Amino acid sequence: MPEFSDFIVYLDESGSPTIANIEKDFPIFVLACVLVEKSKYAEEIVPAIQKLKFKYFGHDQAILHEREIRRQSGVFSFLQTSQELREQFLEEMSQIVDDCDFTIATAVIDKQKLVDKYPTPYSPYELSLQMSIEHLALTLRDRDQLGKMIHVIAESRGKKEDAELELAFRRIADGDSRMRSNQNGIITQLDWHILFSDKKSNSAGLQLADLVARPIGLQFLRPEQKNRTYEIIKKKVEWWIKSFP
Repeated sequence: MPEFSDFIVYLDESGSPTIANIEKDFPIFVLACVLVEKSKYAEEIVPAIQKLKFKYFGHDQAILHEREIRRQSGVFSFLQTSQELREQFLEEMSQIVDDCDFTIATAVIDKQKLVDKYPTPYSPYELSLQMSIEHLALTLRDRDQLGKMIHVIAESRGKKEDAELELAFRRIADGDSRMRSNQNGIITQLDWHILFSDKKSNSAGLQLADLVARPIGLQFLRPEQKNRTYEIIKKKVEWWIKSFP
């Protein structure tokens, strides 16, 4: 039986990884990886998120999705009923993110600069994945996890997309990435495994990753704009937010 890591990774993205028809209002791709110790995840994070859901929905099947929360749509349409209720919900959700003990490894790809600089650029997803895994590997090394099996949980985006991501992931994990990495010696000392989870899996870890991805992108795009969520998030970035090009 393999020796499992004490940690697990959940990843999600904000923005589209495609470089065709770049969106003017969000011309970037953000990959956010949440690294959390399994014991704290099971004993602290999952119960905290479930309590929030029981309080506001009466059940724990609602999925915290940043886009729906921001638009106050779907199961979050109740946020339209009063500003006081909306502020209370957002404050309690932000407090959970603040209180929960996890680390973020993240990368932002400026898609317009990417296509302007490179005639045939690599996928923003592949680029951001490598940069994020580099920081994850450094953090796991510092947590004495080298030689152990580390699972990375990603939300399924479709059969073709999942296959492309898995191929890129395996290249990076095996130290055979198409991009040069100074951290290959550390990355290859971990036994990386990626798992794809259905959108309806109701994973607390994936929901955390979803909640932090867009605020990171907004901070990159508009650093002068007030970003309450980012002020919480930045304390959990162990190294720094990578950007490319």
